[in-house]
Amino acid sequence: MGKRKFKAESKRLLELMINSIYSQREVFLRELISNSSDAIDKIYYKALTDDNLTFNQSDYYIKLEADKESRTLKIVDTGIGMTQEELEKNLGTIAKSGSFSFKSENEIKDGHDIIGQFGVGFYAAFMVADVVTVVSKALGSDEAFKWESKGTDGYTIEPAEKDTVGTEITLKLKDNSEDENYDEYLEEYRLKEIIKKYSDFIRYPIKMEVTKSKKEDDSDEYVEYKEEEIINSMVPIWKKNKSELTDEDYENFYQEKRYGFDKPLKHIHLSVDGTIRYNAILFIPENRPFDYYSQDYQKGLELYSNGVLIMEKCADLIPDHFSFVKGLVDSEDLSLNISREMLQHDRQLKLIEKNINKKIKQQLLSLQRDDRESYEKFFQAFGRQLKFGVYNEFGVNKDTLKDLLLFYSSKEKKLVTLAEYVSRMPEDQKYIYYATGESIDRIDKLPQTELVADKGYEILYFTEEIDEFAIRVLMNYEEKEFKSVSSHDLGIDSEEEKASEQETEENKELFGYMKDKLSGKVKEVRVSKRLKSHPVCLTADGEISIEMEKVISAMPDNQQVKAEKVLEINPNHEVFQTLKDAFENDKEKLDLYTNILFNQALLIEGLPVEDPVEFTNNMCKVMVAQ
Repeated sequence: MGKRKFKAESKRLLELMINSIYSQREVFLRELISNSSDAIDKIYYKALTDDNLTFNQSDYYIKLEADKESRTLKIVDTGIGMTQEELEKNLGTIAKSGSFSFKSENEIKDGHDIIGQFGVGFYAAFMVADVVTVVSKALGSDEAFKWESKGTDGYTIEPAEKDTVGTEITLKLKDNSEDENYDEYLEEYRLKEIIKKYSDFIRYPIKMEVTKSKKEDDSDEYVEYKEEEIINSMVPIWKKNKSELTDEDYENFYQEKRYGFDKPLKHIHLSVDGTIRYNAILFIPENRPFDYYSQDYQKGLELYSNGVLIMEKCADLIPDHFSFVKGLVDSEDLSLNISREMLQHDRQLKLIEKNINKKIKQQLLSLQRDDRESYEKFFQAFGRQLKFGVYNEFGVNKDTLKDLLLFYSSKEKKLVTLAEYVSRMPEDQKYIYYATGESIDRIDKLPQTELVADKGYEILYFTEEIDEFAIRVLMNYEEKEFKSVSSHDLGIDSEEEKASEQETEENKELFGYMKDKLSGKVKEVRVSKRLKSHPVCLTADGEISIEMEKVISAMPDNQQVKAEKVLEINPNHEVFQTLKDAFENDKEKLDLYTNILFNQALLIEGLPVEDPVEFTNNMCKVMVAQ
């Protein structure tokens, strides 16, 4: 039989297939194995309706044979095989999907589905092979045929000899080049690696002869021998009933998939049969990966289509705020594109992602409720990501995440939830109070906490840069507004508050003078409502707090955003009387005191003193004057 040419459009598509459609050459093996699995499936389906045909699972397999001498790789299956007409139709016309046609003509039963929906997958073989030979004998036929092609030039079909039903595909590998080493596809370890990566859960055994060694009798020497071995696992853990599995089974799977070197804190096993069918196994890790908070970290779940790996990191399956979750999703209903590497529509993924998002939150809340110690360990590793999730995208996920947050409590001396804080609030407490600082110890010593602490109110300590930004987006919890202990209006009605307003009014000339001497460094100088024992502190008016200014200033693209600082003076401290006396009698001394108090307030806040030399000289002047 003479050579036949591919149609013009098919020839062009084959050129694309060879050169650009697949991102990795190794997927050729995934495609051929998937086609072999399809061929066995077709016998299974026929057996469902044909009383003369029995399906004995042990008779069906896929086998790889690598020959280094001839540089050939053979993929053999015991599937349904192809007639001459089918070889012409399925392999001669690119993008003709035999599997898809078969699927539409037969009722799918017993939870099986056909993997291959694109005949083009076969042509991935030309990425690694100069010559592809297919010998096939169809079920119910006495004849076998050979299809052979060297690529875009065309193909031939002729009679062949084959004793058994099924298909053999032989790849004559391309010569090695500087950029590509095609010999790797003849190595046992490499073939096993590719099978385990992409086709581990094909439901039929994938066999291969592997090299083993044993001791010879009466000798210490080892001899090598070949033994046929099943490479794939066949039954994926996510297809098993949860009742059959133990925590150890899930932990072993976590280790086998190399999701982490730790043990998972929790696992989630989903079997969903709704608008889109899918199975999933998700893990909440115990420890944070070393690169988690770096640009190098890639989120994403493994995505399988009916047991075949499609994407190693499918970012669309998991929201950013839960990017620490590891695991996989397997669905029979995905709309794949021509290379089976990408998805044509993201609607299906969005449905899965929405459900996964809900399930992860439920599991985390369960962990928080039932095993607080483990939850706190998790939060130490990934709490910052949850807080960033509240802040990110203008707070679109804040309601999902707010109950997962923990903050250190001034009263409990441990991490608490917002719900726990609100449940303990006295009736007269209007706000959820918080204080910001570099550490718990630093916040404990902040002068600004004195009035709130004196009232017996609990204070949440914010020690991470993201904390205050997240809370500003959250705004309130159970209709209780958040309030910084540095806010002008603390919402605490007290005699001190009334006295401070009166003192500020009576000494407005003094404070106006001090403000002018600080030459734009503060918005206002006033009597403090919040100070009990400390002489001075800085607070901020407006939306930007002093801590937020510090965070923004530390960013590479420093936008010079400044808080509107207020210098507050304790009217009950003896330094206040000293200021009043200096205003009446010695303006030069008042200038000195103003400078010292402002720099003292800066140091308390952890802000840099603008002129350390001037500050130390001023301190010396005070010492000498005394």
